[in-house]
Amino acid sequence: VEPFYTKKVMGKSGTGLGLTVIWNTMEDHGGKVFVESSEKGTFFKLVFPAGKEKKPSKTTPSEKTILSAGNEHILIVDDEAQLRDIARQMLEHLGYHVDTVVSGEEAIEFVQETPVDLLLIDMLMDPGINGRKTYEEIVKIYPKQKAIVASGFSESEDVKATILLGAGKFIKKPYSMDNLAQAVKEVLHNPLQN
Repeated sequence: VEPFYTKKVMGKSGTGLGLTVIWNTMEDHGGKVFVESSEKGTFFKLVFPAGKEKKPSKTTPSEKTILSAGNEHILIVDDEAQLRDIARQMLEHLGYHVDTVVSGEEAIEFVQETPVDLLLIDMLMDPGINGRKTYEEIVKIYPKQKAIVASGFSESEDVKATILLGAGKFIKKPYSMDNLAQAVKEVLHNPLQN
């Protein structure tokens, strides 16, 4: 069960992703989240696994990736300004040419005028069409359009359908620069999508 529930109104308060971010972080580290609710409120207990210290490698993944990044053109499609800006900064730091749009409709208009090498598409956007529908429309224009799907949720039916349409990879939010860099590199250099 995904713990994504919010009473927040889109555009009028926070993103509503706080619990999803915590859940995904705990899941990635092998931890557990326990929830107890009553009329007094809700209590969350986070349990982290004991772990052994890892020896640092001589070269970090981000150093390897930064050295091999190209100057390809990437379009970020995300309705959340803060998330869009973070992704833009990460990709520009890696050496890519980056543009951003706030909706699926804007993405379709953008690529009609300016083809891109890769799309980084948020799956849930409000208002307007979602990431799956956006990619579906774009592949009608560019059948081999490379894309990465991003979402705070695990792989939903829409994510799976988008991958079947030809998107190369799914990454779960929040993602690190290393995760994003690796995903971009894999999708851009995948000969099966050329």
